Amino acid sequence: MEIENNRMDRNTKSSRKKIIAIALIPLFVLGAMIVFLFGPGQSFLNTGIPLPGITIERIEFQEGKIVAYIRNTGPEEVEIAQADINDRITPAAIEPSKTLLRLAEAKVIVPFSWNPGVPYEVGVTTSDGTRFSRGLEAAALAPTLNVEQASYFAVIGTYVGVIPVLIGLLWFPFIKRLSANKYNFFLSLTAGLLIFLGIDALVESNEIIAENIAGAFNGQVLIVMVTIISFLALLYASEKLIQRATMKSTSNSKSPLLVSSSSSSPPPSSSSATATQQQMVKPVAIALMISIGIGLHNLGEGLAIGAAVVLGEVALSTFLIVGFTLHNTTEGLAIVAPMAKSGKVMIRKLVAMGLIAGVPAIIGAWIGGFLYSPIAAIIFLSIGAGAIFQVVYSIASWVVKNNTDAVDGAKKTLLSTSMIAGFIVGMAIMYVTSLLVSSS
Repeated sequence: MEIENNRMDRNTKSSRKKIIAIALIPLFVLGAMIVFLFGPGQSFLNTGIPLPGITIERIEFQEGKIVAYIRNTGPEEVEIAQADINDRITPAAIEPSKTLLRLAEAKVIVPFSWNPGVPYEVGVTTSDGTRFSRGLEAAALAPTLNVEQASYFAVIGTYVGVIPVLIGLLWFPFIKRLSANKYNFFLSLTAGLLIFLGIDALVESNEIIAENIAGAFNGQVLIVMVTIISFLALLYASEKLIQRATMKSTSNSKSPLLVSSSSSSPPPSSSSATATQQQMVKPVAIALMISIGIGLHNLGEGLAIGAAVVLGEVALSTFLIVGFTLHNTTEGLAIVAPMAKSGKVMIRKLVAMGLIAGVPAIIGAWIGGFLYSPIAAIIFLSIGAGAIFQVVYSIASWVVKNNTDAVDGAKKTLLSTSMIAGFIVGMAIMYVTSLLVSSS
């Protein structure tokens, strides 16, 4: 018997080695082909002249100088020959080197006496005479990392993200007293609000790509990839959160005290108890995921606002703050709508969800003001879009599963009048309030 087992172990190890060897064969062939293409194959494959590519990712106006952050997005290394401001060649220092390998970045420092609020165009020219430029509508002094500037961006994030969301939470008592049809109307209105936010995040990401990201980074593909990954990851996390909360609630309901006190009545079946617990827990879990999704969206929104303030592309006015307040107050409504029928909800839990949704706007404003990166902005906005679409999916599945007609017991669909009307109204509200922001 022992001999037979040893023989089986040897056969198993041998088969594993064969599988590994078979899997490595394509990799060896691929490696040999790459070596050939970079070696002897270059002599007859390289035809034509590759064009250089330089992307000016960011321009900062500092005391007595203009700093441009550039990246080589062409196929080969390039050398920066000169820099200019408004087509006027000026002396410039290039750090760390004039020669840039592919995808390498450098900082072009131009001593220049600039005036606030005046438009400028910064250009760089490569050694082959190709010029690349980027213009800004209004020059503004770049902020330095200190308590005053950090407080300034914190105030922006508070007005734009935290306060509007907390105001929206005040709708909780109103929604809690609604009838079933009216409650479904506000649930679908929440879905409409969220769908608009998700689409808005994708559109904003695409605008950042058009203005700041070179084609070498495949920005549109990055948006789709990150959105899908975010959707799947948060869908998995949401299901695990619901399962964990349901198990915890079920175990608490089966405590000895509860069993002894209800011994006169027959205990409910385990399946019906679990269904009841899920009906109580899932709205809270959905509201939490809505808070996380809106928080990720507000992180990207705060990042964009902070960067726009630094670049002089937006002036903070009372009208702008009012516009953002009206636009983002509906986000608080999106949080409270699922929780309105989940039984008694602690105010502390409700406020915590509001802070989860609103505080990231402050963090985003800090990142956008001090450490802005177009790639990071795209990733954050795409993560937020994926999270929002996941929440809409959870709301739709929960409504279909738990809404049962009281007369015939049939499941209601998403195509009822109240559901369609709520969705349309939600989208319309977000569009109208977004006009107050964009027009400012």
